[in-house]
Amino acid sequence: MDDVPRLLLLNGPNLNLLGVREPEVYGRDTLDDVVRLVEHAAAEVGWQVDHLQSNHEGVLVDAIHAARTTHAAIVINPGGLTHTSVVLRDALTGVGLPFAEVHVSDVYARESFRHHSFLSDVAAVVVVGEGVHGYAHAVRDLAEVVS
Repeated sequence: MDDVPRLLLLNGPNLNLLGVREPEVYGRDTLDDVVRLVEHAAAEVGWQVDHLQSNHEGVLVDAIHAARTTHAAIVINPGGLTHTSVVLRDALTGVGLPFAEVHVSDVYARESFRHHSFLSDVAAVVVVGEGVHGYAHAVRDLAEVVS
């Protein structure tokens, strides 16, 4: 049996377009760059990473449910679902895994509808506006929570 803790990295709608979509807001790093960054940060704390990106809320919920017995923690950038999805919140709280909410841009310096998150108040870690490097920050902080 593999005793190495597993981290689930989830990226929601439109994050497959990182590096292409509004680079002045989100930067030029791609989702592949993010995955490599997270894998490196996770290796530093002794974790392995499984990654999923989906533009479909139900796919993300299914992955969260499946992680309940196989993963130590979750890092999620829910994209626009941050501001709309009680369903993601319920899934994340329902499985009882610590999770980090990550946003590449500073959502609080953007349109007012982006200022509310359905996840922040139940997240173990929240990282906002650090670009893709915020993912690594989230992994390290989450490792502290889990240990």
